[in-house]
Amino acid sequence: MLPRLSDQLRSARRLSIVGRETEKQLFRTTLAAPEPPFYLLYIFGPGGVGKSTLLRELSATAAELQVPQVYIDSRNLEPTPISFTHALANGLALAAPDAIEDRFASGERFVLLLDTFEQLLPLERWLRDFLLPQLPARSLIVVAGRHPLSPEWRSDPGWRNLLHQLSLRNLSAEESQLYLTRRKVPEAEQANILSFTHGHPLALSLVADVFNQRPMIHFQPTDVPDVLKVLLEQLVQKVPGPAHRAALEACALVRAMTEGLLSAMLAIPDAHELFDWLRSLSLIESGVQGIFPHDLARDILMADLRWRNPDWYAELHNRARAYYASRLQQVAEHEQQALLYDFVFLHRDNPMVRPFYEWQGSAATLPDRMHKDEFESILAIVQQHEGDESAAQMRFWIERQPESMLVIRGSEQEPLGIALFLALQRINDTDASHDPAIRAAIAFLQRKTPLRVGEIATYFRFWMARDSYQSISPVQSQLFINIVRHYLTTPGLAYTFIPCADSEFWAPLFAYADLARLPELDFVSDGHAYGVYGHDWRIVPPAAWLALMGEREMGTAPIAPPAAVERLIVLEASDFAAAVQQALKEFTRPLSLRQNPLLRSRLVVDQVGLQADETERINALKRAIRAAADSLQASSRDIKLYRALYHTYLQPAATQELAAEVLDLPFSTYRRHLKASIERLTELLWQQELAL
Repeated sequence: MLPRLSDQLRSARRLSIVGRETEKQLFRTTLAAPEPPFYLLYIFGPGGVGKSTLLRELSATAAELQVPQVYIDSRNLEPTPISFTHALANGLALAAPDAIEDRFASGERFVLLLDTFEQLLPLERWLRDFLLPQLPARSLIVVAGRHPLSPEWRSDPGWRNLLHQLSLRNLSAEESQLYLTRRKVPEAEQANILSFTHGHPLALSLVADVFNQRPMIHFQPTDVPDVLKVLLEQLVQKVPGPAHRAALEACALVRAMTEGLLSAMLAIPDAHELFDWLRSLSLIESGVQGIFPHDLARDILMADLRWRNPDWYAELHNRARAYYASRLQQVAEHEQQALLYDFVFLHRDNPMVRPFYEWQGSAATLPDRMHKDEFESILAIVQQHEGDESAAQMRFWIERQPESMLVIRGSEQEPLGIALFLALQRINDTDASHDPAIRAAIAFLQRKTPLRVGEIATYFRFWMARDSYQSISPVQSQLFINIVRHYLTTPGLAYTFIPCADSEFWAPLFAYADLARLPELDFVSDGHAYGVYGHDWRIVPPAAWLALMGEREMGTAPIAPPAAVERLIVLEASDFAAAVQQALKEFTRPLSLRQNPLLRSRLVVDQVGLQADETERINALKRAIRAAADSLQASSRDIKLYRALYHTYLQPAATQELAAEVLDLPFSTYRRHLKASIERLTELLWQQELAL
């Protein structure tokens, strides 16, 4: 017989197949077994993962083994019993569907392969309870679909022991590389392609097609929007409406999606139905902390959104960041850890951040304080990486501030990483003289920006992973996450310092994070020079810093200190008290408040931001004063102070003498109450200024 075109097509298709050896071997073994371990093999996985390709390969294998087989692609059927039985009759080479029953009765086994099973969901019960049980004994049914089998199959006492489910995953890195090589994709481009495709077969095939047409290109996903479009159609299929599309894009942006986060990102009160729809998609997986898309689906959705609607991408990013920031102050320590990793995850594609974080496993372990029995082992870690002098300094500081040691532990509770969060405000000059790093930092604070009463400064004196020191690793990433947690959750934090053994290496990331290089604080220990970075949290407080990080994630310009941004005024306690008293006197005359230094204090800027105009700042100052005054009404002891404030400044009488008359108080008593009320109000506002 002369060869036909179908033979050439079949041969070409089989040559392009790589991997799936485990699945193919399982099929062969089952066909050859005298008593098959199962009669229904159900293969499921997201669109484009290679289910149809595998089923065609299994069909060819059955032909090689001379086992009759029928392949039915459900996309070509109406989901009705009549349509299905006609397709089955055609596959069995029968003249009409009426002959199917006789064919089954003959007892001759065959392999039935059903592709795209999700198209047959209206027939699922009919297939499970009526048609499939009539197949000859030892027939093998192979079904492929996007979703796992419904619970009715697994709960049926008959089918439960006769079926085997198999989740089809992406190709391994080695298999993907072999495929690209067979498709003659340049070796220099393969690593970039593997990073984008994550081994997804359809993605690999489409990118290989691009190189077939344009062999000299340097592959970037956003340069081939037609590839993204095809992949999206395969992965997502039909999206019911705009709200569902927005939910899918929001889910792709964040590390793990919950109903509460989805509500916040879509600005709707109830996201339950949209969340359930997301969970039903084959490209969505579930974890302890929420749902999330497969890696390729996430990357494609984000690449498409950035290209198609960058404004909406930025808005989703802002809403997610605002949600994390609001939750951070409300949750327990272990939840803060996860929230901060979620926050950093928003920056995963930024070229300034991506090289400096190990994104896999960095949020797995909650740090702990040092145990007394591991003191010496922690010192040994420092000695190993930095030498005897550093180990001696570490011993000195741990003996004085043992609670400042943070430890990252492994599965056996052994220390994998450490960081010493030294509280500088608790260190006297004598102790500081033992360590040149700390001595220089304290002198810097005294000279440049003295700490006010209630403020603290932290020096991350030693930070390292046990095995990789200050190199990029999951442990290093966890240490940085906890440093950020310290930034955002420490009341009264004024300044932080962090030393680096290789300060130039970390310069890009620290510039992105708004940490200033402070060469005057560099020091030498055991003959090795350390560079120091720092941040003044009174100048750019946590709320403004989070906003700045969001702007930098959205932007593509080189990282530099923010331009044309008004800086905060750092007031001493006495100056702050004088400014409060002046603001009270001018409370009912807003124009007179324009020169009040409190407008540029943390008290106001934390409410409205560094870019707010004068009117917004004045209104914010008045709100802060009124809220602090109103809080005095909660205490029976302070209610008299509130009344003195109210009738003197908030809703003032014409004179203080008239205010005393309204309060029915002797003037001397009124004056005493007024003085006490101003002091109490100033104390409350000062606590806000220091973020206590």
